[in-house]
Amino acid sequence: MKHFATTPKAEEMRAYRRRLADAGQHQLIVALPRETVALIDELKERHGLRNRSQALIQLIEQGRDSAQQQPT
Repeated sequence: MKHFATTPKAEEMRAYRRRLADAGQHQLIVALPRETVALIDELKERHGLRNRSQALIQLIEQGRDSAQQQPT
């Protein structure tokens, strides 16, 4: 049986993750070099995006498009 923290903050975070899941999203925490985070922030600012997640989604979609265009 899992035991979950019962603090108000813990419940708030569980509710946030439930809302993300209901929207078809998943929270991901990663450790990246500072230079990579700086690049993501630069792309975010350059494209007028609201957050780093949007910048990462754009990069992943561009990579996916490039991979699909390359001959096998």
